[in-house]
Amino acid sequence: MSNYILKNGQIINEGKSFQGDLLIRNGLIERIDKQIENTINAKEIDAEGKLILPGCIDDQVHFREPGLTHKANVSTESRAAVAGGITSFMEMPNTVPSAVTIEKLEEKYAIASQTSLANYSFYLGTTNSNIEEIKRVNPETICGVKIFMGSSTGDMLVDDPKALEDVFRYAPSIITTHCEDDPMIKENFQKFIKEYGEELPAKFHPLIRSEEACFKSSSFAVSLAKKYNSRLHILHISTAKELELFRNDIPLEEKRITAEACVHHLWFTDKDYETKGNFIKWNPAVKTEKDRTGIWQGVLDNRIDVIATDHAPHTLDEKKQTYAKAPSGGPLVQHALLAILEKSKEGIIPIERVVEKMAHAPAILFRVKNRGFLREGYFADVVMVNPNESQDVRKENLLYKCGWSPFDGYTFSNRIERTFVNGKIAYENQAIVESSLGMRLSFNNFQ
Repeated sequence: MSNYILKNGQIINEGKSFQGDLLIRNGLIERIDKQIENTINAKEIDAEGKLILPGCIDDQVHFREPGLTHKANVSTESRAAVAGGITSFMEMPNTVPSAVTIEKLEEKYAIASQTSLANYSFYLGTTNSNIEEIKRVNPETICGVKIFMGSSTGDMLVDDPKALEDVFRYAPSIITTHCEDDPMIKENFQKFIKEYGEELPAKFHPLIRSEEACFKSSSFAVSLAKKYNSRLHILHISTAKELELFRNDIPLEEKRITAEACVHHLWFTDKDYETKGNFIKWNPAVKTEKDRTGIWQGVLDNRIDVIATDHAPHTLDEKKQTYAKAPSGGPLVQHALLAILEKSKEGIIPIERVVEKMAHAPAILFRVKNRGFLREGYFADVVMVNPNESQDVRKENLLYKCGWSPFDGYTFSNRIERTFVNGKIAYENQAIVESSLGMRLSFNNFQ
């Protein structure tokens, strides 16, 4: 086990920014101080002029394994994640087969234990008929359960009222939801198809997957959570209207109902469909500038608690199909932190809040053990960022298996210089370091 001292870096942690040293020993952060004497022959890394941040925790990714590995797999996407400063991820259940039993869930953990460079956890998926599996969940060993209250693959759309009530009544862990009203979306889609046919352009995506469809489903989920006092986390908020459903007058630790914003809803607007087309086709849809502004306000005033990616890669050929046939989703983990740091340089969000929303808050919300902060005794998941060197996005430096990015051609004004996962260097000098594998996340979880 290598030991390191990061010297004279700008440490950003728990709302503070200060220059100092950070000692990594035996996989843990042993000491943080203004100056640390090297008494253990640790390798010293000059961090002067660099930012030292806790590794990001992404609470929503789709790494496509098993069954959809022509798009991505745990190995490729976890490497893209650490290259982007994301040291832990929570992966969704809509693989093939869907992870809707404890047995199938553990098969995914087995894959990650052999291939993931980042730390990992997996959600158990819900169906209209798997409530007994949900009751068996050990909330200390998985991140949560996931309900698709909008279209999904296989049989994972939960649209039976009793099944929904049972999940909110009995789930022993946090419930995460994709909230869009499916009947409303289908009705909108048929209306636009009737008018425009198969050549329907992508710009109508936010009208098909509309504000009304999102709000109707989100408000229903909130009503169920309040009825049963469930812990509910609504993913990828895409409208300003939904913000009225969430509180900011109590600490995150006390919230039973929380919300997430995703990078694409904070970056793009419906104007970008003209140039990006299907490459910014996500569910829920990227919507108006007013919605983007509202989501940013929700992030800043704490009605929205975390920033994540909803990383969901598809192949170029799949995305190049007509709008009606092209799948929704796109790859983001390699550039998510850089994108939000860019907004920090633009003055939209303080860098301390970037760290809060992408590292601290997911750790608090999901009750992740000993991660998400730069604290003595915590796992050394650490990111060094060079704020004075740029990072361009081009096909040649993408680590995603799908080989494309919605940020193609963009140059970020920060560069990820090093990423440590459990005290070992996983990314350095613009290259992956195959030093060790990530660990299964554990949780201080209780209802």
